[in-house]
Amino acid sequence: MKKTFSILLSLLALGALAQDKGRFEVHDFSDFKLHVYYTNDAMGDASYIVEGKDALVTLEQPLFKDNVAEYDAYLAKLGKPVERRIADYHLGGTGSHPIVMAEGMPKFTSEGVYADMMKGFAQGFGSAIVPLPTGEKSEVPFGATRTYVGVPFTFYRGATTDFPGASILIGGKVWFTHWAPVKAHVSHLHISSPEAIDAQVAALEESLKSGAELFIGGHGGASDADDVRFKVAYLSRMKELLAECGTADAFVAAMKNAYPDLPGEESLSELSKALYK
Repeated sequence: MKKTFSILLSLLALGALAQDKGRFEVHDFSDFKLHVYYTNDAMGDASYIVEGKDALVTLEQPLFKDNVAEYDAYLAKLGKPVERRIADYHLGGTGSHPIVMAEGMPKFTSEGVYADMMKGFAQGFGSAIVPLPTGEKSEVPFGATRTYVGVPFTFYRGATTDFPGASILIGGKVWFTHWAPVKAHVSHLHISSPEAIDAQVAALEESLKSGAELFIGGHGGASDADDVRFKVAYLSRMKELLAECGTADAFVAAMKNAYPDLPGEESLSELSKALYK
């Protein structure tokens, strides 16, 4: 786990640069709407709003001040009260509002490597990010379902090599996890060891069994079931190439050859270093 957060801290090298503004898209599931906010921030975060008939739930609110302002303005324009704010992996700009977290996450985010990571972000990005939230934290046990804004939210354990956060099935239609299964090469922040390949494949296969139609993440935004199946095949092929290639350079070349038109080739170098430590 310490190694994972050590890798995350490398993001600070990006510096506190001004980010392009984000964008919203809306998915209508008849019983509720899902608003997806692509922050375009330095960490590729995505934030969400679940809109019920009379109220809203926020999920993974943004961290950078410019994004927080844009997100909050959009939230206000919806004209409905916020019933719950869920922080699964990203505490974000929840301020003094009470937040809901998966079992064990309040303790995990307040100490050790996670706390060190947030201190590092504060030092690296300075005034570009919001202060740490101060709101009361409540926990939802794994396997439990809570109904907010008339929509069921079921909290499952996330991938075993990820943070101890949850994968959340929303309204039986939307599956949230830390990393959305986008069609692109994975980052070393996502797959940081050979063991993580199997763990992420298992988590993706579980998500397909959920019956969800849309698959979202704190990084990457929204994807569909075809993207999930692609990611399973991609990671399975990665595992094969990892076994076949004797060096990091050979692995990078093999991945490029296997997926010549896939975005994110620039991430393969750092990925190979993580896998061939």
